[in-house]
Amino acid sequence: MDELDRAIINKLQGGLPICERPYLEAAQQLGVGEEVLLERLGQLLKNGTLTRIGPLFQIERMGGAFTLAALRAPEDDYERVAGLVNALPEVAHNYQRDNDLNMWFVVAAETPDGIASVIERIEQDTGCKVFNFPKSREYFIELKLTV
Repeated sequence: MDELDRAIINKLQGGLPICERPYLEAAQQLGVGEEVLLERLGQLLKNGTLTRIGPLFQIERMGGAFTLAALRAPEDDYERVAGLVNALPEVAHNYQRDNDLNMWFVVAAETPDGIASVIERIEQDTGCKVFNFPKSREYFIELKLTV
Protein backbone atom coordinates (compact mmCIF):
# COMPACT_ATOMS: atom_id res chain seq x y z
CA MET A 1 0.00 0.00 0.00
CA ASP A 2 1.48 3.34 -0.98
CA GLU A 3 0.82 6.87 0.27
CA LEU A 4 -2.04 7.45 -2.18
CA ASP A 5 -3.80 4.27 -1.04
CA ARG A 6 -3.42 5.40 2.57
CA ALA A 7 -4.76 8.86 1.73
CA ILE A 8 -7.76 7.32 -0.06
CA ILE A 9 -8.62 5.06 2.87
CA ASN A 10 -8.15 7.82 5.43
CA LYS A 11 -10.25 10.29 3.40
CA LEU A 12 -13.14 7.99 2.55
CA GLN A 13 -13.66 6.65 6.07
CA GLY A 14 -15.48 9.88 6.81
CA GLY A 15 -17.91 9.21 3.98
CA LEU A 16 -18.34 10.11 0.36
CA PRO A 17 -19.63 13.52 -0.62
CA ILE A 18 -23.36 13.58 -1.31
CA CYS A 19 -23.54 14.90 -4.86
CA GLU A 20 -24.07 13.76 -8.42
CA ARG A 21 -20.48 12.46 -8.80
CA PRO A 22 -19.13 11.65 -5.34
CA TYR A 23 -16.04 9.82 -6.59
CA LEU A 24 -15.09 12.78 -8.77
CA GLU A 25 -15.40 15.18 -5.85
CA ALA A 26 -13.46 12.86 -3.54
CA ALA A 27 -10.76 12.42 -6.20
CA GLN A 28 -10.43 16.18 -6.58
CA GLN A 29 -10.06 16.56 -2.82
CA LEU A 30 -7.28 13.96 -2.97
CA GLY A 31 -5.60 15.67 -5.90
CA VAL A 32 -6.10 12.81 -8.38
CA GLY A 33 -8.46 12.04 -11.24
CA GLU A 34 -11.71 10.16 -10.81
CA GLU A 35 -10.40 7.25 -12.92
CA VAL A 36 -7.33 6.94 -10.67
CA LEU A 37 -9.48 6.87 -7.54
CA LEU A 38 -11.84 4.25 -8.97
CA GLU A 39 -8.91 2.14 -10.16
CA ARG A 40 -7.22 2.31 -6.76
CA LEU A 41 -10.44 1.42 -4.94
CA GLY A 42 -10.90 -1.54 -7.28
CA GLN A 43 -7.38 -2.77 -6.49
CA LEU A 44 -7.89 -2.33 -2.74
CA LEU A 45 -11.06 -4.41 -2.98
CA LYS A 46 -9.42 -7.02 -5.21
CA ASN A 47 -6.39 -7.52 -2.95
CA GLY A 48 -8.55 -7.69 0.20
CA THR A 49 -7.30 -4.50 1.85
CA LEU A 50 -10.91 -3.30 1.66
CA THR A 51 -13.84 -5.69 1.78
CA ARG A 52 -16.67 -3.27 1.05
CA ILE A 53 -17.35 0.29 0.00
CA GLY A 54 -20.84 1.47 0.70
CA PRO A 55 -23.24 3.12 3.08
CA LEU A 56 -24.25 1.87 6.49
CA PHE A 57 -27.99 1.91 7.05
CA GLN A 58 -30.01 1.84 10.23
CA ILE A 59 -32.17 -0.99 9.04
CA GLU A 60 -34.77 -0.52 11.78
CA ARG A 61 -35.61 2.95 10.45
CA MET A 62 -36.53 1.28 7.15
CA GLY A 63 -38.75 -1.32 8.84
CA GLY A 64 -36.18 -4.09 8.90
CA ALA A 65 -34.33 -5.85 11.67
CA PHE A 66 -31.06 -7.57 12.43
CA THR A 67 -29.69 -9.69 15.21
CA LEU A 68 -26.53 -11.43 16.31
CA ALA A 69 -26.95 -15.19 16.40
CA ALA A 70 -24.81 -18.18 17.26
CA LEU A 71 -24.95 -21.93 17.10
CA ARG A 72 -22.98 -24.96 18.18
CA ALA A 73 -21.80 -26.75 15.03
CA PRO A 74 -20.17 -30.17 15.41
CA GLU A 75 -16.47 -29.77 14.52
CA ASP A 76 -16.59 -32.67 12.06
CA ASP A 77 -19.61 -31.10 10.33
CA TYR A 78 -18.62 -27.44 10.63
CA GLU A 79 -18.02 -26.76 6.92
CA ARG A 80 -21.37 -28.24 5.87
CA VAL A 81 -23.24 -26.24 8.52
CA ALA A 82 -21.37 -23.06 7.59
CA GLY A 83 -22.22 -23.61 3.93
CA LEU A 84 -25.93 -23.93 4.72
CA VAL A 85 -25.92 -20.84 6.96
CA ASN A 86 -23.89 -18.75 4.51
CA ALA A 87 -26.13 -19.72 1.60
CA LEU A 88 -28.95 -17.61 3.03
CA PRO A 89 -29.01 -14.04 1.70
CA GLU A 90 -30.08 -12.76 5.13
CA VAL A 91 -26.84 -13.96 6.76
CA ALA A 92 -23.68 -11.87 6.95
CA HIS A 93 -20.50 -11.68 8.98
CA ASN A 94 -20.23 -15.37 9.81
CA TYR A 95 -17.22 -16.11 12.02
CA GLN A 96 -15.88 -19.25 13.63
CA ARG A 97 -15.04 -18.85 17.30
CA ASP A 98 -13.10 -21.00 19.74
CA ASN A 99 -16.08 -21.36 22.05
CA ASP A 100 -18.90 -23.77 22.82
CA LEU A 101 -21.00 -21.62 20.50
CA ASN A 102 -18.50 -21.84 17.67
CA MET A 103 -20.37 -20.11 14.82
CA TRP A 104 -21.48 -16.48 15.15
CA PHE A 105 -23.28 -14.55 12.44
CA VAL A 106 -25.57 -11.60 11.79
CA VAL A 107 -29.08 -12.11 10.44
CA ALA A 108 -30.76 -9.18 8.69
CA ALA A 109 -34.36 -9.27 7.50
CA GLU A 110 -36.82 -6.94 5.82
CA THR A 111 -39.15 -7.14 8.83
CA PRO A 112 -38.68 -8.02 12.51
CA ASP A 113 -40.77 -11.18 11.98
CA GLY A 114 -38.32 -12.21 9.28
CA ILE A 115 -35.60 -12.84 11.87
CA ALA A 116 -37.57 -15.67 13.46
CA SER A 117 -38.23 -17.21 10.04
CA VAL A 118 -34.56 -17.19 9.11
CA ILE A 119 -33.53 -18.66 12.47
CA GLU A 120 -36.15 -21.39 12.11
CA ARG A 121 -34.89 -22.20 8.61
CA ILE A 122 -31.28 -22.41 9.82
CA GLU A 123 -32.33 -24.78 12.60
CA GLN A 124 -34.25 -26.96 10.14
CA ASP A 125 -31.48 -26.96 7.52
CA THR A 126 -28.59 -27.59 9.92
CA GLY A 127 -30.13 -29.51 12.81
CA CYS A 128 -28.43 -27.03 15.17
CA LYS A 129 -30.18 -24.86 17.73
CA VAL A 130 -29.68 -21.15 17.00
CA PHE A 131 -29.23 -18.75 19.90
CA ASN A 132 -30.60 -15.28 19.16
CA PHE A 133 -28.90 -12.27 20.77
CA PRO A 134 -30.87 -9.18 19.70
CA LYS A 135 -29.47 -5.84 20.73
CA SER A 136 -31.00 -4.34 23.81
CA ARG A 137 -29.36 -0.95 23.43
CA GLU A 138 -27.56 0.80 20.61
CA TYR A 139 -24.27 2.63 20.90
CA PHE A 140 -22.66 4.71 18.20
CA ILE A 141 -18.90 4.74 18.19
CA GLU A 142 -17.38 6.31 15.14
CA LEU A 143 -14.25 4.28 14.55
CA LYS A 144 -11.77 5.66 12.05
CA LEU A 145 -8.50 3.87 11.47
CA THR A 146 -5.52 5.80 10.23
CA VAL A 147 -3.39 3.77 7.86
